[in-house]
Amino acid sequence: MRAVRCAALAVGGVHSHPMRARTLATARAASRRALCAKAATTDEKTVEVTNFVRNIIKNDLASGKHESIVTRFPPEPNGYLHIGHAKSICVNFGLAEEFGGTTYMRFDDTNPEKEEREYIDAILADVKWLGFDWKEKLTHASDYFDTFHEYAMLLIKEGKAYVDSLTPDEMREYRGTLTEPGKDSPYRTRSVEENLQLFQKMTSGEMEDGSAVLRLKIDMASPNMNMRDPAIYRIKRDAEHPQTGTKWKVYPMYDYAHALTDALEGITHSLCTTEFEAHRPLYDWVVENTPVQCTPRQIEFSRLNLQYTVLSKRKLIQLVREGHVHGWDDPRMPTLVGLRRRGMPPEALRLFVERTGVSKAENNIDYSVLEDCARATLDSDAPRVMAVIDPLKVWFRQLQGANPIALLATVCKGGTTGRSELRFTCMWAKAMFSTQCTFLDRSAPARVCLYVELLPRLPLAYVQVTVTSWPEDKVEMLEGAVHPKRPELGKRQVPFSRTLLIERSDFEEDAPSKFFRFKGVGSKVRP
Repeated sequence: MRAVRCAALAVGGVHSHPMRARTLATARAASRRALCAKAATTDEKTVEVTNFVRNIIKNDLASGKHESIVTRFPPEPNGYLHIGHAKSICVNFGLAEEFGGTTYMRFDDTNPEKEEREYIDAILADVKWLGFDWKEKLTHASDYFDTFHEYAMLLIKEGKAYVDSLTPDEMREYRGTLTEPGKDSPYRTRSVEENLQLFQKMTSGEMEDGSAVLRLKIDMASPNMNMRDPAIYRIKRDAEHPQTGTKWKVYPMYDYAHALTDALEGITHSLCTTEFEAHRPLYDWVVENTPVQCTPRQIEFSRLNLQYTVLSKRKLIQLVREGHVHGWDDPRMPTLVGLRRRGMPPEALRLFVERTGVSKAENNIDYSVLEDCARATLDSDAPRVMAVIDPLKVWFRQLQGANPIALLATVCKGGTTGRSELRFTCMWAKAMFSTQCTFLDRSAPARVCLYVELLPRLPLAYVQVTVTSWPEDKVEMLEGAVHPKRPELGKRQVPFSRTLLIERSDFEEDAPSKFFRFKGVGSKVRP
């Protein structure tokens, strides 16, 4: 429970603990280098931004190894996509677009107990929101279940697979450790005929869940744990699959199905994150020992990690199911639907992936890099407006006196009779932007002090400043730029009347020394 609470605080980039995570200064440096390189020109020649995956693809196309490239984005439909998936989406779809290739939108749906139609629909919506289109290339691993089963039978006939009846605990014991080799299962020497009969019983639902698995016969002494006779089929008699229903009683394991699906779809470059690097020998073994026509190349790059942000799908599911957040689209969640609800534009995520780059180096990106991308994306298009979120109501009062006019500001707190005098000096501007302008009649610069009265009985505890010379029903429209850098977008109208609103947080009676807003005696403020 403690871990879940910590995770709940950490989602969405909230800095819940003062401990600094491993911040890679190289991430920001790489971001700056990428931007500079993209814009840099030397002798009218643009410097190309690249990475090791792009270089591999360019070399494969130049050498004639491939005429065109085919990539895929293969999520498991057992949860919503998060910002880490955005990197894989952008890399796979982006490289295919760049080199005129094709990308498959594929669901690796080999575990029906954790898969739901809701997740499938949400994933498709997220990929479209990021701006990518798979056209007619929407597939599922379950589309090839018959072929997977056929190849499993072929592996048994060739003596490369066997049905193992060890219990899960016994299988873990026989598997060995990182420092000790595994032991052969006593069922490893079963005949081909017996293995075919047992696998047929597994397929027809005659055997109990967990009573047997189909394993590859590779090497129990391999230093790579993934090569120690991995299981490729397990029994799930009562599972209902979103695509195939109850047709199948056995389901392929991910490593087996993933490699075969890549090969059957003609994937040229199977791009994945570095946690699958140790699985690559098994990936290659499956492709080499089955009669597929294509030999994909698996290439690993580092996953995206964001400081103070939970990106474990298992923990995100736990947060949702235990009610620590208000669903997958909670704005605090690092899911793509959560970021979308928070107001993050898809172009910002694509820029974020571009800036952080593609490499094998482990990273832990500062959350401010993502925020910078959002600002950079919105800056050129977002119109400028002013909003007061937590308002204090303000009226202006112009008292008699020499110019500049100096007024005392008084505060009445909590209905008490005592008053404390506060002196404010503020410069008013015609368009609310500059510090020197004319006041009301625009005849001369004026300084006014604020008469402040706190009314605690009102719902918003208004702060009031009144200018009695300004008519109650008069409203004058002032002009402000829609965008300071794009005058072609025109002007916006800003109403000026007897009443204004200021942020409640901009007033503090007992303010600290560096509180540069409305505060104590003798202070000055520029609105």
